[in-house]
Amino acid sequence: MKKTLFLLAIAGIWFAHWHLHRPITYPPGVLIASDPTQVNLPGDEPEFNFGEFHLKPLARFAVDARLLHSKIYRYDRGASLVPIDLAVGWGPMSDQQVLDRLHVSQSLRFFWYEYKMPPPIAAEQIVNHATNIHIIPSTPELAARCKSLRSGALVHLSGELVQATGPQIGTWRSSLSRTDSGNGACELLYLEDLELLSAEAVPNKSRLVQR
Repeated sequence: MKKTLFLLAIAGIWFAHWHLHRPITYPPGVLIASDPTQVNLPGDEPEFNFGEFHLKPLARFAVDARLLHSKIYRYDRGASLVPIDLAVGWGPMSDQQVLDRLHVSQSLRFFWYEYKMPPPIAAEQIVNHATNIHIIPSTPELAARCKSLRSGALVHLSGELVQATGPQIGTWRSSLSRTDSGNGACELLYLEDLELLSAEAVPNKSRLVQR
């Protein structure tokens, strides 16, 4: 009897965890119509220290996006600066009927996608409407909030794309393009603001990137 109750308790805990962390799904349709916004900064923009790292701002950046996947890193060389990566999508990569035909994952600081032929949209559209963002949380609260996000959440992220130097990482520079892929194509974002968005509030919403 005790063994049965123990197994039921374990099953209940597992179900509660799954229920709280299961991916969020939506009806078909593009949820985020707008592209990310970016304002490149002059070369003499002041640098600043962040713990044992040195950050050089390259651009102001903001994106409304759907969270496709997240990955917490604890032990690799960059984990002390970037504890989490967020893979996000917008435009067709925020559409449930597209994402239902893709398998999204993250490892080794990359964002991966797989599909059965034919692809749900052109591969170029996937690349141009999704990215893997290396998150440098500016506060412990932002770090905790990023780690608690559920796949499928609609988020607003804003801050500065940077080049970072420091122990173990050497020089780590953000991409400044949304159309590149492969090594060096991820954004390195010093995150200053994170908002959760509702599906009803996002369409036709414009945001201004301000210094």
